[in-house]
Amino acid sequence: MKNHYLMLAVIFTGLFACQNNAATKLKELNLLQYNIPITIMAPDSAKVVAGSLSFSQDITIKSPEDNFDLQIFAYDATTMDIATVKASHLAEIKSNAYFSEIIEEEEAGFIYSMVFDSTATNYGFKYLKIQGDKEYIFQTGLVGNFGLDDVKVMYKAVKNEKK
Repeated sequence: MKNHYLMLAVIFTGLFACQNNAATKLKELNLLQYNIPITIMAPDSAKVVAGSLSFSQDITIKSPEDNFDLQIFAYDATTMDIATVKASHLAEIKSNAYFSEIIEEEEAGFIYSMVFDSTATNYGFKYLKIQGDKEYIFQTGLVGNFGLDDVKVMYKAVKNEKK
């Protein structure tokens, strides 16, 4: 019986320790110095790498210890209709052979899952913003496997939700 109490104590300690995740350590990150006039939330330890192609900007924000890996693409907007842009991205995701389901959907974004086999489910998101003459696409990093909780933290972070 004594071992059961010890085991329960260890489990509860672990559960409470897990509550201290990236969501509690996010701070505002202004991206204006990277020519993106948007502020998001990101872990204090996040590293930002900016690049560009002839037709787009590419920003990566990573904090491996927080499992935070965010990719932002900025393009010249071809439409001001966010619903049209989102529909295009939804169609692209749904056409992937590993697409499983849309977990959450809002006017400007969605969270989805991909199932590669019976043991590997990966979650991702797309969040879209049209501002001025630019279209911004926020998504999980291009390389990596993310759990649903990690993706929800990143999704809220790009929406600049503090809680």
